[in-house]
Amino acid sequence: MVRTTTLGYPRIGRKRELKHACEAYWSGKSGEEDLHRTGAMLRRTHWQAQRDAGIDLIPVNDFSFYDQVLDAIALIGAVPERYHWEGGLVDLDTYFAMARGVRRADLDATAMEMTKWFDTNYHYIVPEWHAGQRFQLASTKLFDELAEAQAQNIPAKPVLIGPFSLVLLGKARNGNEDLDLLGETLTGVTAVYGEIISRLATMGASWIQLDEPCLVQDRTPAELAILRHTYEVLAAQKGQTKLIISTSFGHVGESYETLITLPVDGIGLDLVHGPENRDLLHRHGLPSDKILVAGVVDGRNIWHTDLPATLDLLDDITTIVPHERLIVAPSSSLMHVPYDATRESEIAQELRQWLAFAEQKLEEVVILGRAVHEGRDAVAIALEESAAVTQSRATSPLAHDASVQAKLAIQQATHRSCSYAERRQIQSERLGLPCLPTTTIGSFPQTAEVRQMRRRFETGQITTQEYEHFIEQSIAEIIARQEKLGIDMLVHGEFERNDMVQYFGEQLSGFAFTHHGWVQSYGSRYVRPPVIYGDVTRPAPMTVRWSTYAQSLTDKPVKGMLTGPVTMLNWSFVRDDQPRETTCRQIALALSEEVADLERAGLRAIQIDEPALREGFPLRCSQWDAYLTWAVACFRLAASSAGPAIQIHTHMCYSAFNDIIDAIAALDADVISLENSRSGGELLEVFSQTSYDKEIGPGVYDIHSPRVPSVDEIVAMLRATLQVLPPESVWINPDCGLKTRTWEEVIPALEHMIAATQQVRLSLPRQS
Repeated sequence: MVRTTTLGYPRIGRKRELKHACEAYWSGKSGEEDLHRTGAMLRRTHWQAQRDAGIDLIPVNDFSFYDQVLDAIALIGAVPERYHWEGGLVDLDTYFAMARGVRRADLDATAMEMTKWFDTNYHYIVPEWHAGQRFQLASTKLFDELAEAQAQNIPAKPVLIGPFSLVLLGKARNGNEDLDLLGETLTGVTAVYGEIISRLATMGASWIQLDEPCLVQDRTPAELAILRHTYEVLAAQKGQTKLIISTSFGHVGESYETLITLPVDGIGLDLVHGPENRDLLHRHGLPSDKILVAGVVDGRNIWHTDLPATLDLLDDITTIVPHERLIVAPSSSLMHVPYDATRESEIAQELRQWLAFAEQKLEEVVILGRAVHEGRDAVAIALEESAAVTQSRATSPLAHDASVQAKLAIQQATHRSCSYAERRQIQSERLGLPCLPTTTIGSFPQTAEVRQMRRRFETGQITTQEYEHFIEQSIAEIIARQEKLGIDMLVHGEFERNDMVQYFGEQLSGFAFTHHGWVQSYGSRYVRPPVIYGDVTRPAPMTVRWSTYAQSLTDKPVKGMLTGPVTMLNWSFVRDDQPRETTCRQIALALSEEVADLERAGLRAIQIDEPALREGFPLRCSQWDAYLTWAVACFRLAASSAGPAIQIHTHMCYSAFNDIIDAIAALDADVISLENSRSGGELLEVFSQTSYDKEIGPGVYDIHSPRVPSVDEIVAMLRATLQVLPPESVWINPDCGLKTRTWEEVIPALEHMIAATQQVRLSLPRQS
């Protein structure tokens, strides 16, 4: 019989129970027992949902209180020294300290670095490696959850990050940049993984899934030889348990021939985002001692699966892999999609039938498995319904607007009207800013009062006039606060915005929004990505009202705040019936119209945020240039309508920029602000080794942690920055927007940032 499985399931709860439980624990409103009780309830609910749908192998250990990579860090005892962990089991406070940082009487430690999980909008905690590091089994979570599932008669399949990818996902620290990660470090990690697999086998695990997504990136022959040795060590510990190496997010390319000869029992391939895997199967086959976990339902996006076309693919695969060695699955963990599309009653029925969230994807997996095993007649009705949905989407006026396509065809401008050197002189004279100008990234705390007023307005409890009066008051207060703090370039605070993408999408055609479509971005930060289902246009100005009101309250420059086209694309569930580049260009053209309106309204600076530029990066080097070419062109199109006197800012965060510095320069933004604090300032080395000639704001403190940095700490960060960058090119700002922080954290942190800036300014040589 053809079996079915999932690679992971959403863990946040249909009503965001995990968020509420974690935040209650962090604030001291509930205890550890309450948090664990919520976790057990969510696991039980999710296992039952998959079992009821007909899934044969159900993942265990895909649940996490914060992040699955952080769980693996705790599992092997890879706790950095600054958390003062003394061995034994990693306790919950140490676990959260690694994720969020901590500042208390007995411990002051910054959080571990976060970065994007491959090309998704999920953030993971970056492991830290150093020479002589010792590893040990330091968490029972994996084993406890397997026992919990077994007690509930769940056909459990333990899931964990594979050791090869875990090591590659980390970074050498403490001056150990030359550390042989795939030598000394992987050897130590593999030894602990051997113990883990042996213990799982003893507990009766029939299957173990080891996620090795790094195999969809470029790998060298030397790395693949190390991969082989790693799995030879692990296979010796598995007994009768079957090991599956699972890959997601792309094709395995040069790794395939090594992968199919490893001493494991199954290989998981993504046949949605890595269609080349189909060719690899045809070219090299699959050994008769291996099963194939065929990822044929998109685990990354929310569109209905074309079941007849997917069955054609599976029929082709079964010419190579017989039914008894085939497991049908999603292409990746379903943690990247919401729970249930049928809950979205406010979305138009025609559009809603095009959607498939996690629960619908379970149904699709089971239908496909049954069709392969029993034949198409067994699921004929489901296939007919699927074909009708596919046809509806292909021809619907909801998705296709000829006027948008015509406008885009004649739009060619992607350059500012003069060079950066000319612009800089004009802007400097117009803005009159001091050396080391200070600013923030855009948003200020979205307090309970702000959220409550927005809800009251949306539900008709207050009038438009009352809501707009509240927003005006909030903007006036934040302008006054910033002036009192001494910030040089101000922002209006974004109190009217629910989300940096949703706010714009709600005012653009071609976007739809869910009410329950939450997915995890990091920790307890959940987002509802917009759904881009059709061609995009801007019916009217989107930000001019509030930006110009803020500017009217002060003589200091106020930045107009826009979310860039690439970020709006990458932080949405994007239509898959046309190239992503085309959709991005449509968004960029709409934003260029907004930039022109802001300039006409008198704004002197406009920030076009692109925090997601890097996360859309293809995982294969051979595809980088093509992506960067159109991504950079889209940003430049959005900014192209700005005159030379308008200072264009952009912001990027929590991504590796070393390999795209040329593309960052090609954006031609006048000022770029970057995440810098969690990465230990390593980003500055990139700029020291290049001829980057524009202005830069390396973030001086981490806003994703509740920890308030001291003045001395920020002074040290600024002095390190000025060892690399000339003072006339440096801006001072936090790492990211302040939306998720409290005023009790924001005000002292900004006071310290301003005090540190003033101290460093006084130490600079006086200009003659």
